[in-house]
Amino acid sequence: MIKSALTAAALSLALVLAAAPSQAQVPAGTYKLDPTHASVTWKVMHMGLSNYTARFTKIDATLEYDPANKAQSKVSVTIDPKSLKTDYPFPDKTDFDTKLSMGEDWFNAGQHKTITFTSTAVEMTGEKTGKVTGDLTLLGVTKPVVLDVVLNAEIEHPMTKKPAIGFSATGTIKRSDFGMTKFVPMVADEVQLLIETEFLAE
Repeated sequence: MIKSALTAAALSLALVLAAAPSQAQVPAGTYKLDPTHASVTWKVMHMGLSNYTARFTKIDATLEYDPANKAQSKVSVTIDPKSLKTDYPFPDKTDFDTKLSMGEDWFNAGQHKTITFTSTAVEMTGEKTGKVTGDLTLLGVTKPVVLDVVLNAEIEHPMTKKPAIGFSATGTIKRSDFGMTKFVPMVADEVQLLIETEFLAE
């Protein structure tokens, strides 16, 4: 009975391992963002009471990835500011998404149709952590920004069977650096960025 139990346990473990995504290193090459598994969320302190959060829902990104020398990898990102979502609870009273995305004091998407980020350097701080420096262009102003990035996994995607890479990233910017000064300091100048991404090989 003990032998049978051990055999069953070993078989179960083998089945679990066989079903789990492989953690093998993915090949070098061009990877495109999977927009269904990506988010760019930002939060800003509101009158010292709470962090107000919102997100962009239309994001495009391309990653040139070198697993053997991750510091040589590059990423470029384009965000549509009109895709801003705030989850404002009274849309019948105020279209707050449009007010922020199109307002001249805010994202002014009528004049500045995209937000872009282009990496300029990658510094590895650990086996799966690094700092990505890049140029962020917002409201027609370009400033350097540093993101703290975690490599979550490199796998063969179990659904698409394509090489896949997942990252999480955080960063902080000052909106006044880009000319957005509305209600500072009642609405804080410092904005925290929370980014989640999945990339698939082309």
